[in-house]
Amino acid sequence: MKKIINSKQAPAPIGPYNQAVLAGNTLYISGQIALNPQTGNLENQTLEEETKRVMKNLQAILKEAGMDFKNIVKCSIFISDMDNFSKINELYAHYFDEKNAPARETVEVSRLPKDVNIEISAIAVK
Repeated sequence: MKKIINSKQAPAPIGPYNQAVLAGNTLYISGQIALNPQTGNLENQTLEEETKRVMKNLQAILKEAGMDFKNIVKCSIFISDMDNFSKINELYAHYFDEKNAPARETVEVSRLPKDVNIEISAIAVK
């Protein structure tokens, strides 16, 4: 049995998908980009601001499902330029306890939706 999770504090999907799906105790969160949840638009942002917005969007979805960053077991990070890895990694680290950080991969891709610099998806377990 699956339950659809959508938060008004995170941006609405821009395609035929949901923000997240809860299957049993496992939450599968769709890739989040730096869309403003109120306007649905991108804002002129630095890489740092873009990364923080992505993390806020993830946090809102987790909260809607009764979870937080401690519940994340896996993240997938997609970036448009691997030269930005250290900046993104530094900001990402603020959201996780290093000893209990989730598994993850970071992959450079040729292009992301709306030409953003970063997209993150996650899997969390209650």
